[in-house]
Amino acid sequence: MSRQPAANLAPAVVVIGGGIAGLCAAHELTKAGLAVRVLESAPTFCGSVGSHELAGLTLDAGAESFSTRSDTVPSLARELGLGALVRSPNPVGAWLYLSTPGGEPFAMPLPKTGLLGIPADVRDPELTRLIGRAGSVRAALDRALPLGGLLNEQQLSLGAVVRARMGAEVLTRLVAPVVGGVLSADPDDLDVDAAVPGLRAAMRKYGSLGAAVGAMRKAAPAGSAVGGLEGGMGQLASALAVRLERDGAQLTSSAPVLELSRGAGGWTVRMDTQTLSADAVVVATDGPSAVDLLSPTLMELEADRPAVVPGVALVSLVVDVPELDAEPRGTGVLVAAGSPGVRAKALTHATAKWPWLAERTGPGSHVLRLSYGRAGEDRTAQETDAELFQAALHDASMLLGVEVGEADVVDWDVVRWNNALPHATLGHRDRVARIRAVTATQRDLEVTGAWLAGTGLVAVIDDARKRGAALGRRMAAR
Repeated sequence: MSRQPAANLAPAVVVIGGGIAGLCAAHELTKAGLAVRVLESAPTFCGSVGSHELAGLTLDAGAESFSTRSDTVPSLARELGLGALVRSPNPVGAWLYLSTPGGEPFAMPLPKTGLLGIPADVRDPELTRLIGRAGSVRAALDRALPLGGLLNEQQLSLGAVVRARMGAEVLTRLVAPVVGGVLSADPDDLDVDAAVPGLRAAMRKYGSLGAAVGAMRKAAPAGSAVGGLEGGMGQLASALAVRLERDGAQLTSSAPVLELSRGAGGWTVRMDTQTLSADAVVVATDGPSAVDLLSPTLMELEADRPAVVPGVALVSLVVDVPELDAEPRGTGVLVAAGSPGVRAKALTHATAKWPWLAERTGPGSHVLRLSYGRAGEDRTAQETDAELFQAALHDASMLLGVEVGEADVVDWDVVRWNNALPHATLGHRDRVARIRAVTATQRDLEVTGAWLAGTGLVAVIDDARKRGAALGRRMAAR
């Protein structure tokens, strides 16, 4: 058994998981002067913030943007020397794809005055076109109806809030497609406090859902709601890995951890061919894997074991289709569940969304990203890459209104993510509080990741840095 890195007399910390959460936690630990080793089961470090090469282009294979509601990601980018690469997307916006009451599919621009699809202004003519006159009349009641006891419910879903305040049409035809496309979730399953932090308090303050959304939008930083990096978000994980090695951390890939145990002298980390001892551990894996590793020591965690999340597949296409130069569906399309003839839950027209990418591909060449795998669906996991490729060609043609055929494809790839998009379901805050209370009994342990922090780079990075810094302070003070 060896303590790694053995040459350093500082406390040794092993970080299990080399995705963005693990790398951020490790970054804070190295800044605290600790000896850090990061173990990643996959061949590369990045998790869902990775990249791949297609047609000579480096493209994002996972997250391609971040929320600008805080300075979290730009601040980290600046720290890593990437600050000059932060970019805003094309402001033209995205579209919705859904069907008429008679079942006919149609596409229309997504109303822009909302938050996760919840409209701030129900008088928007585009909203009336989307949900019909009766739906608009019902949505307008939000401003007149008293809040009643809705906000006093301890467990409250995003879907329940929207349905109660604005009606079923706003929920099914606007909010559900956005939440499904962005979070791969059903709004009726999402804890409102985790999905939209501060919404409950804003509704109490302003008296209605629409007024609360409008106030939250106004309070957000000026500019686009999302940002990206020129060259792709994958650079964030790559730069973190480079910085960690520069600062003396050891990064080991293709190193799945089989067992984690607690002893009087610290932690024992068992892998296939090696066993390490550590003064402290950060577990930065997905939820089920974290509970697998920790429950032998902290059996109480089994009571809050998270469910396995359905897999998500991303099909990326590089195509030569000059008709797409006109950006027929803006920056992409969010698809309502059950829309006839289309299985994708979202399409991103990446070269329309990011001007820097369009400059690299040139006129007539385009990058399309189609996402598959909805909550409650397991078909995607059973399909081959070739089957998903064919589905993507069909869906891209339907969603964009422009024929995209196999002969138009220059290159393509399928990337699959398992347990990468955990949902903050009802009771999320209480579950996280219980888990944190259990893990806090071990002063030489921290646990982080999207299953606790919530979905999105801002939430994951904030939590990982906070956990890493806290552990660093405790270990440095020993």
